[in-house]
Amino acid sequence: MKDKIITVFTPTYNRAYKLPDLYNSLCEQTCSQFEWLIVDDGSTDGTEKLVNMWLKEDKIKIIYIKQENGGKQRAHNTGVLHCDLDLFFCVDSDDIIAPECVEKHLERWNQVKNDEKVAGIISLKGDLKGNPLGTPFPEGIDCISRKVLYGKMKFKGDASLIYRTSLLKKHLYWVAEGEKFIGEGYVFSQIDEEHEMAVLPEVLTFCEYLPDGYTKNVRKITKDNPKSYVVLKRQTVEYADTWKERYIQTILYMVGCKMSKEKNAIKKAPYPILAMLAYFPACLAWWLFYKNA
Repeated sequence: MKDKIITVFTPTYNRAYKLPDLYNSLCEQTCSQFEWLIVDDGSTDGTEKLVNMWLKEDKIKIIYIKQENGGKQRAHNTGVLHCDLDLFFCVDSDDIIAPECVEKHLERWNQVKNDEKVAGIISLKGDLKGNPLGTPFPEGIDCISRKVLYGKMKFKGDASLIYRTSLLKKHLYWVAEGEKFIGEGYVFSQIDEEHEMAVLPEVLTFCEYLPDGYTKNVRKITKDNPKSYVVLKRQTVEYADTWKERYIQTILYMVGCKMSKEKNAIKKAPYPILAMLAYFPACLAWWLFYKNA
């Protein structure tokens, strides 16, 4: 049996005050077939010293990479390119995982790993009390794409995702020069087009949304990374299944174009007529939600 199968990947930036919680939860795993890959995105708070202490403890296998600050998605790319295990599990620095998390995901993986259509596993995220961060998964589903799960099946909330590393190596994040962020859907939506996720309907990851995190700063982060946002929304329009969704996403695409001062935004849109119809709603959305973000 292969010793290590899952890379638990954590991108981190100045989270030395939170990382010990995740480290302790990893040390408590009932299954040891994982490694912890930390990509330190230029922290200045003593993260490196903390990790070096854990390396000396040698309780779990840790790989530590420090790079110049470039944002979470560039850190993700670094992690993927340095991973040589079968599965890649992104666990943020403000998350912790249940003691049986690795074991249960591997049990589920062994049921589906020979099906090349299955890209990985999706399980529930919960708050620190174990309550799902959103709705439960619909009952009776074995494998499903994220697109169908969040769209047709009306699932709402946060989820943990484990992917085949080989797929992620084919779908790295693109981030505009001078920017540091693009939405995670940029990669996930590409994989969704040809693959499904095996469903594991249990809360195995626990999350606390912090004041310095993405969730609480989504509008400011969008405004600070407008060129990447335009690329993300153009892709979302192209992948949309209905005209209603194409129109809604075109409005957001036009918002991004206004923030990034994109020239010929309407002409470059996937559906120029929709972009013309979206112009004034986009101006209103920008004024209401992003002007003072």
